[in-house]
Amino acid sequence: MEKSLDKRRFLDPQVIARLDNMSLRARLVVEGFIIGLHRSPYHGFSVEFAEHRPYLPGDEIKHIDWKLYGKTDRYYIRQFEEETNLKSYILLDKSGSMAFQSGKISKLTYSSYLAAALSYLMLKQQDAVSLTLFDTDIRIYLPPLAKRSHLNLVLGTLENVEAGGETAMAPLLHRSAEKIKKRGLVILISDLFDEPGAVINALKHFRHKRHEVIVFQVLDRQELEFRYKQQTRFVDLENQQSIVTEPWHIQPAYQRAMQTFIEEYKLECRANNIDFVQLTTDSALDLSLTEYLNKRARIG
Repeated sequence: MEKSLDKRRFLDPQVIARLDNMSLRARLVVEGFIIGLHRSPYHGFSVEFAEHRPYLPGDEIKHIDWKLYGKTDRYYIRQFEEETNLKSYILLDKSGSMAFQSGKISKLTYSSYLAAALSYLMLKQQDAVSLTLFDTDIRIYLPPLAKRSHLNLVLGTLENVEAGGETAMAPLLHRSAEKIKKRGLVILISDLFDEPGAVINALKHFRHKRHEVIVFQVLDRQELEFRYKQQTRFVDLENQQSIVTEPWHIQPAYQRAMQTFIEEYKLECRANNIDFVQLTTDSALDLSLTEYLNKRARIG
């Protein structure tokens, strides 16, 4: 039990930040996450856990994994290769605003940990993973592959990601939607600091192409609460414009505007069958992995 609890601490992004490299971070996040899957038949087993699915009425009894039944007292079907293969496309926003941090890690650092853990989890399920990094343009595109060597490339790329220029999300999402030919799972990781209507239209482009979509909005706690105590200079990380103000004077209006901004994304995503998950940089990483697995299970 003590060892399990110890691994669960690697879901804390501040703990993960102290580790040496992205490969180790990704592995320990996923292992810590799996320990917490209390309903999983693989609780306490290896990370290689996604070759099965729950037995459903109509499934042939001959495909039940009886050895797994003996360990879990539940019926699971071993999946065939065509059931497990899925192409997942991670789109990571590395624009200037993602460099913001009021605590131990920036939004971009947190997002890179999230993308790394998701990639590790997907490859362990034998799913193909693609990674796109973008700011004003698409800077890096790694096509979807399901090889260990590809995972190393993805994690190495995330290890070295740095914030770039201004946000230009909508046109780049449209370009990505046109590029992806085979139906898959699209995962956008961003603070979404762009015009909501344009971004939603771009996300609808993916849905029109019959892709499943998850949006992880990553924010800093201060961006939500705006609890600065003294006169502060605020600098736009993308265009370097600045303003000096008394935070208490604008806090109520800021909080209302931020809430309206977030609610527009939530409502529009729900209306278009897009999963929307809001995260802060102090959030444990298991929430996002759970959302991914839930979506993965619904896709089949």
